[in-house]
Amino acid sequence: MTIVPPPLSTPLREINPPKWPSPRGYSHAMAGTGTFVFVGGQIATDNAGRITSVGLVAQARQALRNVRTVLAEAGGTPEHIAQMTWYVLDIEHYRALLRELGVVYREIMGSHYPAMVLVEVSALVEPAAIVEIAATAILPVGCPSSPVDSPLNR
Repeated sequence: MTIVPPPLSTPLREINPPKWPSPRGYSHAMAGTGTFVFVGGQIATDNAGRITSVGLVAQARQALRNVRTVLAEAGGTPEHIAQMTWYVLDIEHYRALLRELGVVYREIMGSHYPAMVLVEVSALVEPAAIVEIAATAILPVGCPSSPVDSPLNR
């Protein structure tokens, strides 16, 4: 007989004031306790560090995959993300593609909607990038960490 422990619950609690309009695709705030993981800005690079996708939707898909990959290395999942910041070169272009971006977001991150920030910037460090995504996650106590964090690898 195999005993499978129950999954660790998310350490996060959505904070959405009841008399405010319900947010769509984000939360007003998140609260939680645990180990904080700060995921630096991710762009649409592949494993070799090259941007191979063209267009906002395709670049957002790869940047979200990269956020998810970095978070997994820390032992986390998208449900552990408390806050996410998107930097885009053209906010009107972002708004025009909101439906498609929502589909991509759910494809990669599921139906977890952390507190979100969207900022239009004049440029990103990588000239071919048109979107950059950063995230802050809170891993619950007891969440398995990556082998990278093992004392054997220090």
